[in-house]
Amino acid sequence: MDHPYLLHIFSPTKYVSPFDINMAYEAQFDDVIPYCNVELDEVHGLTQDTIFSRSPEGVKRTGIFIGGREFGLSLEMLAAARAAMVPPFEVSVMADPSGAITTAAAMVALAGHWLGRAGGELGNSRVCVFGGTGPVGMCVALLAARAGAQAAIVSHQGLGAAQLVADRMTRDFGARIHGLDGSSNDAVAQWLGDIDIAFSAAKAGVRVVESAQLAAAGALKVLADANAVPPSGIEGVDANDRGKPLAVGDGSTAYALGALAIGDIKYRVHTSLLRQMYSAAEPVYLGCDEAYATACKVVAERD
Repeated sequence: MDHPYLLHIFSPTKYVSPFDINMAYEAQFDDVIPYCNVELDEVHGLTQDTIFSRSPEGVKRTGIFIGGREFGLSLEMLAAARAAMVPPFEVSVMADPSGAITTAAAMVALAGHWLGRAGGELGNSRVCVFGGTGPVGMCVALLAARAGAQAAIVSHQGLGAAQLVADRMTRDFGARIHGLDGSSNDAVAQWLGDIDIAFSAAKAGVRVVESAQLAAAGALKVLADANAVPPSGIEGVDANDRGKPLAVGDGSTAYALGALAIGDIKYRVHTSLLRQMYSAAEPVYLGCDEAYATACKVVAERD
């Protein structure tokens, strides 16, 4: 008897994202089983129901995907699932709430690559993340900080809101992250001139950086905008941009990376991680670091 490849999706939200279900079938899982409104303390029991109900061969063809919309909660659920394993009853687990982790990994890997073309290094760069209090932005800031960058979260609600999230991430993940005031154009102008990479992970259709601000920011070398809904988050960055030179301050140019370039890498990373789960001889646990390593590999292969 054949043992089907099964992927169980645990989500704390009302619905499991159709995107996650489609991606799982694209990765060749035979069946995808969604679980909605899952709470953190329920992950242990659900995981053990998953692992103990299959034969040793069936366990090797079983995976758990953590969805939802909250970055920190998804990583807690990943850790809870891993803690519930009882080897040899152990399955692979991946966390990617609303695609935030794979999107962030694609953004940072791409930006780091193009920064290298500009003669810089991610580990020695100054990075800001507009929309940094959301799941994609939080993960971008974390990955950049872990790579050695001086990473800062920007909030349109002001410095206090940004610093609150930055302090929580510093405490929870041990990566030094700062907050910056994004409450007005004047506030952004106070510090944008010192930034090497500007990421926009802000709400779709919301402009966070104007061309006038870019014209006064000569240090900028890379602009990465994940927003595919007009208007762009960063003025002048088009969804199709894949390293287009964009004028900034002091007669300099920065490389522009649009949503479709980022989305192409994100899709490849997401698919690659799911296929790792599908084919792994031993269980794998896939979160931020694994997604970023895969993204760097994908970007290097496409260069």
